[in-house]
Amino acid sequence: MSATIPSPGAGPRRLQMLLLLTLFFAPLLGAFYMYYGSGWRPSGHANHGVLIEPARTLPQLAPLLGKWSLVYVGRGDCDADCQATLYFMRQTHLGLANLMPRVQRVLLATGGCCARDDLAREQPPLITLSADGAAGEQLLAAFPTDRQATTIFVVDPRGNLMMRYDAHSDPKGLRIDLKRLLTLSHIG
Repeated sequence: MSATIPSPGAGPRRLQMLLLLTLFFAPLLGAFYMYYGSGWRPSGHANHGVLIEPARTLPQLAPLLGKWSLVYVGRGDCDADCQATLYFMRQTHLGLANLMPRVQRVLLATGGCCARDDLAREQPPLITLSADGAAGEQLLAAFPTDRQATTIFVVDPRGNLMMRYDAHSDPKGLRIDLKRLLTLSHIG
């Protein structure tokens, strides 16, 4: 009968291995529990604009399909708020550099339409749409009405109204969000 004699140090090696495995898996298990097992979520967000949840599908209008659209809803005679917001939109669009062709700027004129000569001179190539008639009213109903005079809306290439930005805020936030959207999106 032969007896095996445990080698010296087998217990401490096993203990070291268990300690290493615990050190490796404990943070993973803790993170898994915090994310899926508890109600806690990180409070930060990555976007600078306000998400419109759920996104609103706009009536099918050809100029709003196929490209990302920055939309301003305002009177066609374009008062000071309108001019400032359109300038903000144009500068943001220019800041997109090589991504510019994927984005268009749209003025959805609610009345007094339109100072087309002034807009064409000051805001090339701005698409101006009149919101007159029943189809225009249906389209306008999809846009939130609060602070509309200083708001830029983002419409995706499939015609979904998805975000809004305050034109009095830093234009850098809109540009950052657009670049992120355009980089991650394969549509438009």
